[in-house]
Amino acid sequence: MIPVQGYEGRKVGVLGLGRSGLAAAAALEAGGAEALLWDDSQEARDAAEGRGFTVTKLTRDMDELAALIVSPGIPHLYPAPNPVIEAALRAGVPVDNDIGLFFRSFATPEWSELDVTPKVIAVTGSNGKSTTSALIHHCLEVAGKPCQLAGNIGRGVLDIDPAHDGEVVVLELSSYQTDLARSLTPDVAVFTNLSEDHLDRHAGMGGYFAAKRRLFAEGGPDRAVIGVDEAEGLYLANQLSEGMVDDQVIRVSVTGKVGGMGWNVTAKKGFLAERRKGKQIGSIDLREMRGLPGRHNHQNACAAYAALRSLGIAPRVIEKGFESFGGLPHRSQHLGEKDGVTFVNDSKATNVDSAAQALQAFQNIRWIAGGLGKEGGISSLVPHLDSVKKAYLIGHSARDFALEISDTDYAICEVMERAVEQAFEEAEPGDTILLAPAAASFDQYPNFELRGDAFAAEVKKILAR
Repeated sequence: MIPVQGYEGRKVGVLGLGRSGLAAAAALEAGGAEALLWDDSQEARDAAEGRGFTVTKLTRDMDELAALIVSPGIPHLYPAPNPVIEAALRAGVPVDNDIGLFFRSFATPEWSELDVTPKVIAVTGSNGKSTTSALIHHCLEVAGKPCQLAGNIGRGVLDIDPAHDGEVVVLELSSYQTDLARSLTPDVAVFTNLSEDHLDRHAGMGGYFAAKRRLFAEGGPDRAVIGVDEAEGLYLANQLSEGMVDDQVIRVSVTGKVGGMGWNVTAKKGFLAERRKGKQIGSIDLREMRGLPGRHNHQNACAAYAALRSLGIAPRVIEKGFESFGGLPHRSQHLGEKDGVTFVNDSKATNVDSAAQALQAFQNIRWIAGGLGKEGGISSLVPHLDSVKKAYLIGHSARDFALEISDTDYAICEVMERAVEQAFEEAEPGDTILLAPAAASFDQYPNFELRGDAFAAEVKKILAR
């Protein structure tokens, strides 16, 4: 646990009692503060009281609070502030979150006795931030570096252990987290990409980009790794750079060669190349990296490579880490092979953009798709269906999807068991059975993880035959 500094002997409100809220409350009390908790859910309040915390309606105690700590899922501005947050804003109570508490509390006076100062790598972006964060952490482990993984992935940021000598903490941060944190001071900050998401929470793309940009503007990282394949990333890299040869900014691209004499990491046709001052100084063949299939994962690999190189990790060590990286569950996860047929679980592909990335990563696809379709349907996927031999459609939107996939062959399977079995019966050696639903899971499963687990369970039966 990271005890929170700066609130000893003072009352601090905690709004939202999920994983991050309860961890923040414990860390505040470990640092000598008095935590006062609230959640709209009676069940959550009862659970907090059962752990010994003080639960109270925070609007009654606002004048006594030194700060209000808010969980990520609670809106503080758009589409409208939560009433407790609005009360704090009107009372002048500083509003923060667990990320802000982490950055103000991670460094301690004891660090003066360490030989190598600990570092923090923070990763944000619309897509790929989980894979990028996990890949960085995995490569650090391969390199023998002490490291921890936290944030949206791994442990809560205040749940991690106090830093060891030379340790690296890798944080995955969402826009909800970067938008509100009052302190953001990573040593290395990574921006993967930007695409439309959470627009109601940020009142449009401008607000969404502004939330991501805070990670780079508030504290000024020593190194910034920026994906420049979208206009926003290109603009951000330009804002942070002092000139063409400024190596504070490492530009990442998978759409073409980055110009200039700066520090760049690019991937073209599966080959990663690192260039600095116009000279290539490192390269990796990504084509056979089973845990990193497709261009979207090549972008993740470039971002991870750049972050690791900024810490001085050698290219060959990074390549070794890439080779042994198994991928994250439900994200282009290789489950196994049977009779020449490969099974891939990308249940996290809950929208057309992420499904398109998965469909471009493989050949000879037998595509399992469907669920609770989203606004706009999936007709925009038609240009990406050239490698699909047949679609096996499940869930609430199966018949709607069938009408939108042009002349692609399909079967209405409705349930996962039937889809997997029929796809395997019809598959030929060299085919890939890919779960990339392009839809939410809530018609049949509580979340995409359980949908992916259901797919994996059916695949396990086949592999055991």
